[in-house]
Amino acid sequence: MTTSDFNPLLSIVLPCRNEQGYIQACLQSALDQDPPEGGFEIIVADGMSTDGTREYLEQMAKQHPQLRILDNPGRIVSTGLNAAIRAARGDIIVRMDAHTIYAPEYVRQCLAVMNETGADNVGGPWRTVPFDDSFGSKMVAAILTNPFGVGDSRFRTSSFEGFVETVPFGAFRRELFDRVGLYDEKLVRNQDNELNARIRQAGGKIYQTPALTTEYHPVAKVTSLLKQTYKTSQWHIFSVRENAFSMGIRHFVPAAFVLLLCGLLAGIFWNPRSLAAVGVLLALYLLAGFYFAIRRRRDYPLAVGCALPFVCLVFHISYGLGTIAGLRYLFVAPPSTPIRAGQAVNPG
Repeated sequence: MTTSDFNPLLSIVLPCRNEQGYIQACLQSALDQDPPEGGFEIIVADGMSTDGTREYLEQMAKQHPQLRILDNPGRIVSTGLNAAIRAARGDIIVRMDAHTIYAPEYVRQCLAVMNETGADNVGGPWRTVPFDDSFGSKMVAAILTNPFGVGDSRFRTSSFEGFVETVPFGAFRRELFDRVGLYDEKLVRNQDNELNARIRQAGGKIYQTPALTTEYHPVAKVTSLLKQTYKTSQWHIFSVRENAFSMGIRHFVPAAFVLLLCGLLAGIFWNPRSLAAVGVLLALYLLAGFYFAIRRRRDYPLAVGCALPFVCLVFHISYGLGTIAGLRYLFVAPPSTPIRAGQAVNPG
């Protein structure tokens, strides 16, 4: 039987672009999956990588016949995912991410949870691992795992099990895409949130379980996180324009905080008491930050915990400014071009 005759039960779809340093561990974890009955294939949609990622993928494809590489001339996640899903031969679609490492039993667990719960999309929480041992990498991980940094994003901050509004990436029955459609190719960011909103609107269910925990590796530097955050949050307004249910209230809290802060600062010119109000607002913010840092004190070094409230302040301001800048997309469509060199990662 030739490769083209192979009809696997399950298809892993993986979009990537310029992911040298991340793709190796991710792809190896995909190749190392315990195969379900019927087997699986891996389809990587490469967004015209220029950093050696494509050469690595082609070399691996020569060694592993279940691996296929597709061109993604659109260069963004949603176009890559759609190309991979259209080319997939499996009845089950498992969406993976280049910054994530998967346990060998991951795809088998996806099948088991789908069968047990009847959910239309299943996924698990992230175990966020710093890129390296540097202070900056540990700070990035602390921000992305602390409720003070990312709010009630359950897959980032807890091991919650049950039905939820969204999970990172996920596993689906192929027929689901016939009912709700593919990923929205207008979205460079938030494409997972928007798809999950359509699933819910169609009466579908989304399930999170610690049995599907994955290891996520974010960017290495705080400055990189701030730049990524500013660019990502600009898509929130347009995402809501595309689907009013795609984003939650928590996504807009930083923008409200920035507007309040700016309003109080501007008020100083008319009323000096506004300066005291700014001081009270920032004091309350930092007190809340230290409270959450203390609650998670075992999760990171003391120096990271002490700095966390102050770095979160900059993080939230960057997030809020990005959301405010994105107001222009109420009137014009944003450009469908990659935001950064690597893969866009923001499932919620």
